[in-house]
Amino acid sequence: MSYQFDFQTVMEQWPIFLRGAWVTVQMILLAILLGFIGGTLCAIGRGNGPAWLRKLLGAYVEVIRNTPLLIQAYFLIFGLASSGVRVPILMGATIALVVNISAYTSEIMRAGMDAIHPGQIEAADCLGLSRWQIYLHVILQPAMEKVYPALVSQYVLLMLGSSILSAVGVEELFGVSNRVQSLTYRNFEVFVVLGAIYLALALLLKIGFALLGMLLFPRRRKLGNA
Repeated sequence: MSYQFDFQTVMEQWPIFLRGAWVTVQMILLAILLGFIGGTLCAIGRGNGPAWLRKLLGAYVEVIRNTPLLIQAYFLIFGLASSGVRVPILMGATIALVVNISAYTSEIMRAGMDAIHPGQIEAADCLGLSRWQIYLHVILQPAMEKVYPALVSQYVLLMLGSSILSAVGVEELFGVSNRVQSLTYRNFEVFVVLGAIYLALALLLKIGFALLGMLLFPRRRKLGNA
């Protein structure tokens, strides 16, 4: 028995795919922005905070990095709802992404900050730079430049991993595929199209980060490494 491929029927449902892709893009961009800020602050706190804060942040990073994203999303959406705190599914899923990626960003940024030679910080202090200027120009920016490829890879993985949030009812790209399958009865073609869309989103995300890297790091632009 030969299988007859029918991609046309699936592609006729492009508005559904488009809505799902847009939800995915919105979640990921917001999670990346807030996750980078939260992860960087967490890295600073773990490196220079008081002992109790370092232990607290260390526990947070270990718990998040060693538990599945899906369980974290279930806790934030359904666990809090059982205790009387109702969070919309999309908001809860986005918060779960932020909490998750902040922990990974923290470790990546902390590795970059640890790579900064102490002599550079001492030289900046001797030049009279304020603590804020030292952190921004001598520690954070060079650290981010060192770990930028690792950050980009982690954020692309986050976008791909967001597909599991369909299990909590999020109508993102993977979540809408069930509707398309029920309309077309073409499961194989639907997953082929999904794979192509995720591949396109990953490539676009990498291109976007490459352009951002050229803007943020002029030295990388001159060397052609952005």
